[in-house]
Order: sequence, then structure tokens, then C-alpha cells
Amino acid sequence: MKQIHHIIIIAMLLLSQAVWGQQQLALSVEQCRELALAGNEEIKKANNDYLQSELDKAIVFTNYLPKLDGMALGGTLTPGLDLMGMKLEMQGVYMAGINLIQPVFMGGKIIAANRLAKIGRDCAKESLRKTRAEVIAEAEKSYWTLIAVRSKVNMLYAYQSLMDSLYAQIHTGLEAGMCTEAELLRIETKRSEISYQLQSAKSGANLCRLALCNVIGCSFDTEIIPSDTIITITPPATLSEGIEQRPEYYLLENQIRAYEQQIKIAQSELLPKVGLSASYMYHGGIDLSGAMPDGQGGYLPFKHEIKDGNWGVFLSVSVPLFHWGANQKKVKKAKLDLNNAQLDFQKNIKLMTLEIHQAIQNVNDSYTLVQTATTGQKQADENLRVMTSRYGNGLCTLTDLLEAQSTWQQAQSNMIEAKAQYKIQQVEYLKVSGVLY
Repeated sequence: MKQIHHIIIIAMLLLSQAVWGQQQLALSVEQCRELALAGNEEIKKANNDYLQSELDKAIVFTNYLPKLDGMALGGTLTPGLDLMGMKLEMQGVYMAGINLIQPVFMGGKIIAANRLAKIGRDCAKESLRKTRAEVIAEAEKSYWTLIAVRSKVNMLYAYQSLMDSLYAQIHTGLEAGMCTEAELLRIETKRSEISYQLQSAKSGANLCRLALCNVIGCSFDTEIIPSDTIITITPPATLSEGIEQRPEYYLLENQIRAYEQQIKIAQSELLPKVGLSASYMYHGGIDLSGAMPDGQGGYLPFKHEIKDGNWGVFLSVSVPLFHWGANQKKVKKAKLDLNNAQLDFQKNIKLMTLEIHQAIQNVNDSYTLVQTATTGQKQADENLRVMTSRYGNGLCTLTDLLEAQSTWQQAQSNMIEAKAQYKIQQVEYLKVSGVLY
């Protein structure tokens, strides 16, 4: 057993030397999360969507408030007009005014629109949470996959060292006349197989490294050094079957609420609208000139510049009378949209319930697999130790020893895969339960 452990350590050192010279990044699983969240484009887009929804909510709220508009007009009218003995001159005429409009009753449209904007903000928030959970899950899965594949590389280095030692032993035995040429050829064939497996595993490890680099947003030539390589396996706690914390659940609920408000907006078109407005207008540049009777049979010259302002307050009432049934049809359409949203909610609730049950089952199954793999690994280690000793003492054949080594390799591989899968299934459960964000 000690010999095997030493071989594994040597293999790990060899692997570290193979990547010497590359830009290295020591990375824990928590740091992996943080980097993935910081550099992910989809999260940035989702955050922008949330900020836009906040602005939409603020914009819609202004419908409650009065609107103030201003206007100005200037010009010249030539020639002058003769008006009952008076000449009307408009030289540099100007007009300016302001108008204040305050909606009083819009049939509930403004209230519904504000509630709809708030629902939109809540949906954007949940979409952001959903995107964060997906990114975290992808990052952690990539992290544990990289660890698993690299562990297989290290294991194959160890297996290769075992076979090299056996080759040297057989070669010595052949020179002493204690082994056959056929036995040596068998070892050479086995070494070739291991070499191929090792090369394939190293290629797979590099692809996993590139995938993780892409997730966390670092350069593809970065050599990632995971720091959480010791995978601690603890029995799964009691896993909740609830789905109410999932962002998808909130999104479906908000979709129903949104269509409820759409119905109210459509219904508001059937009701009267009441508005209040106030305005003030000032005008000038209008000159009146002419002659006016003096009361003694003569005329006196007259000239007056009109500069004046006026204001008014108005109450407006708009009542929909006949629109060919368009407004009623809008209400019916909105109700059908609501019914479809309710059907979508029921369908997706079933799917999410099935999904979380599957996730719980996967966690429990993967833990059982770890236990099975642990037992298999211990048995394979002991069997290899016994067969190595017996072969050295001439108590078993080379076939027996090679079979023990192959069983050890498979047991090691099973253990690596089982541990990684357990961590991955845990992450998947956290995502589908809605607590990963």
C-alpha cells in the first residue's frame, strides 16, 4: 500500500512539471463561483434588464402626477388690416403659455399599469436570480469535473508506474531464466494500452480546463490549480421537496398577476375618463391704430398695443359610446391570456415537482454509489497488495497480478467518478430547489 501511495505522489509531481511555465491560477470552489458571477455576460444582461424594469416602474408612476407643458409662438403679419376705421397691426406678435393636466379618473388604468410595472420589476429580479443560479451550477460542475478528470490522469500515472516496475521485474526475471518472452510482451502491450489511456485522459483534462476557463472568464492559456481537491463526502441531509423558492415558480406566479392587470387595463377602456386642466396664455405685439369720434363731430387719433394674459380651468369627461365592440373584445382576449397562464402554471408545477424528486433521488443514488465505490476501492487495494506479494513469492501467475492491477485501476476510476458525481448532483439539487444564487 505504501508503495502505491508513493507512486501516486510521484505521478502528481510529474503532472505539475508538465504544466510548468503556464500562467497558473490557484482556485477554490468559492473563488470559482465569484469569478463566474463577475464575468458572465448573461448575468450582466439580466442585471441590465432589472435596472430597466426599475426605470419602467418609475416612468409609469409619473402617470399619477400632473403634467406641465409650455408653448411659445412668434411672428409678423403684414399688411395691416382695416377694421371699422381702425388699423390692426401685428408686428413681432408673440404668444406664450403653460398648460397643466391632472388625470382624475382613468377607469383604473393608471393603477393597473403601475401594478403591472411592479410585477415586471419582480420578474426581472427573479430572472436575474435564475441566471445567477445557472451560472453558479455550471461553474461548480465544471470545477468538480476538472478535478475528477485530473484525478484520473494522476491515477493512470500511478498505474503506468506500477506497470513500469513490473516490466523491469519481468525483464530481470527473463535474463535470469525465470520469466518468459511472452510474459514480457504481455507487459509491453499493457504499457501501450495505459499510455493510450493516459494520453486520452490528459486531452480530456485539457478540454475540461478550457471549459472552466470559459465559465470563469479567464484566458484559455491559464493553468487552473484547484485547491479543493479533497472531496469530503457526508451523508445527505433531509432534502426538501418544496419548489416555492425556485425563481421559475415566482415567474409563473407573476405571469398570472400580470395578465390579471392586463384585464383591468382592458376593462378601463369601457369606463369614463375624467381629467382636470388649467392653462395660462399671454400675448403681445398686437397694435391697434385709427381714429375715434371725439363727441363733437371730430375724430381723435387712437393707438393701443394689446398685451394681456388669461387663464382658465377645465374639467373634461370622456365617455366611450360605440367602438364596434373593440374594447369588449380586448377584455375577452385578456381573460383568455390569463387562462393560458394558469394552465402553464399547473403544467410547469408538475414538471418542477418531478424535477426536484429526480434531483433528490440522484443525490441519494450518488451517495450510495460513493459507498459502494469506497468498499470496492478498499477491496481492490487489499487484493493488489496480496497479489503483488504472492507474485513476488511465486505463489500466483502473472495473469492473476495483471487482473488485480486492472481491478485496482477500475476501482480507483469508479471512486473518482462517484465522488465527483455526488458533488455535481448536490449542486443540481440546490439549483432546482431554488436556494442556489
